[in-house]
Amino acid sequence: MRLLLLEDDITLGEGLRDYLRSDGYLIDWCSNLAQARALISEPYDAWLLDWNLPDGSGIDWLRSLRAKGLRVPALLLTARDRLSDRIEGLDSGADDFLVKPFAPEELSARLRAISRRVAGSALRKAFGPVEIDLNAKAAWFEGQGVELTAREWAILEALALRAGRIVSKADLEALVLGFDSELASNSTEVHVFKLRSKLGKALIETVRGLGYRIPAP
Repeated sequence: MRLLLLEDDITLGEGLRDYLRSDGYLIDWCSNLAQARALISEPYDAWLLDWNLPDGSGIDWLRSLRAKGLRVPALLLTARDRLSDRIEGLDSGADDFLVKPFAPEELSARLRAISRRVAGSALRKAFGPVEIDLNAKAAWFEGQGVELTAREWAILEALALRAGRIVSKADLEALVLGFDSELASNSTEVHVFKLRSKLGKALIETVRGLGYRIPAP
């Protein structure tokens, strides 16, 4: 999953960024709304938003995004712990609410719950002879375990979470890499080729001129 983290506390932001990366997430961290606005068109799987920010309110920004029809799952991270705050946050478009201080392990658990909802409740999914466990980061072909590189898994996960939808090459590269790595022009094609060699040619469709797609199970 690729995440947008909006958190102005430097210590907390760095800690969450480093923990989530170690847990297998791709994450872009912004410390103010201006930085986040510049990235909002990127294809994120979830937003992690602080409420109070130096240049505005995270919850007001979330309301504006929902008003524009953006439906990316959002998790509010805030020190506000009153019942009225939780109700306001959820009614403003947040999918979940986490009160600071919290353990990063709980944040990961809540992100897994979001992933289950996005993927259709089950984290283990079957696509013909291919089975994928999004929680264990494991894949099987015709019942046999298949070893995947980190990059191959990231591409497979990005497509599986969007099964039935076309993902453009540019969006796939953004989802898999974020902004911290450079990608050779043919790298995505190479990784898709390797995935097909391991999991069968029928799993990932190339939609010419548009991108890639895993058919819905």
